[in-house]
Amino acid sequence: MAIKLRKSYKFALRSSFLITILLSGFFILFLIYKEQQDWLFVLLFALTCFVISFVILQIRVERFIYRRVKKIYDDVSLLESSSFSSKPVTTDMKTLTQEIEKFAEDKKIEIDTLKIREEYRKDFLGNVSHELKTPLFTVQGYILTLLDGAMNDKKIREKYLTRANKGVERLIYIVKDLDLITKLEVGGLKLDREDFDIVELIQNVFDLLEMKAAKKEISLTFDIEYMSPIYVNADKEKIQQVISNLLVNSIKYGHPNGTTEVSVENLIKNKVIVRVTDNGEGIPQEHIPRLFERFYRVDQSGSRDEGGSGLGLSIVKHIMEAHDEKIYVESEVDVGSEFSFTLEKTENSSE
Repeated sequence: MAIKLRKSYKFALRSSFLITILLSGFFILFLIYKEQQDWLFVLLFALTCFVISFVILQIRVERFIYRRVKKIYDDVSLLESSSFSSKPVTTDMKTLTQEIEKFAEDKKIEIDTLKIREEYRKDFLGNVSHELKTPLFTVQGYILTLLDGAMNDKKIREKYLTRANKGVERLIYIVKDLDLITKLEVGGLKLDREDFDIVELIQNVFDLLEMKAAKKEISLTFDIEYMSPIYVNADKEKIQQVISNLLVNSIKYGHPNGTTEVSVENLIKNKVIVRVTDNGEGIPQEHIPRLFERFYRVDQSGSRDEGGSGLGLSIVKHIMEAHDEKIYVESEVDVGSEFSFTLEKTENSSE
């Protein structure tokens, strides 16, 4: 494929001019030495010298630069930079410098991104290890105690087996959440969209979490009494998981005799916004940007007294993104938190 070269004759012209002056000067001195003064011959010599010098310099320099610039393009193409290697080869130094600087900047961004991903991968593996080893060691401890002789005592055997079973249930819970979030992140989870009443779904979650809330003396309630259904289009099962995760977190970090209130409001013509508001502990502002990361906990002490996989909010975020919707959070320490997310409203919804 023919390659169109962008030429600059400035270097060849200057060099040819200097060579011509130099050689013409020597030639004039030679003529003076020979006591001859044929200025027409000197002019013809200078002109010939200039043309020959220019042609030789231009061709040689062009080829010299082209070969080396072509090598730069070939070397860069080995790095699979389609945006760079696909361009026609240019011997214009300014253009080439700009292209290489842009290429270097893009590569720096790419390297920085890879470093961030590597750190994220290390944190993730460390968090997974930490989350799994606690229930594993707990289960192992109970089983070893039973094998060491406690099995003969019926009461201890029953108590330890029950605790070991709880540890296994926690492991299953973590693995299921990991499987779900992996599918959500790679886009391998198909949403089963349908029209349903979001108010009825929230009430169902209230009923499921009634006992859990009662243990913390927290009341689950709507902001108002919804007399008419509000229909939305989404994956009902996944939205139930979103609401459940948000309410569980609200209960977990709520104050005794506290309240968790849910509201469903019209946002724009075809959208509603669901708000989950509590008067619990609240979240310090510095933690909010990382709140939806996998295994990230506001309580950095490492306590697992409240249970959970540490993946709840991350799953919530990915479910909403799979629906092409947004989730928001506002919080103030010792005042409370509000999580809200949008959903597509259907024509059946009451205005």
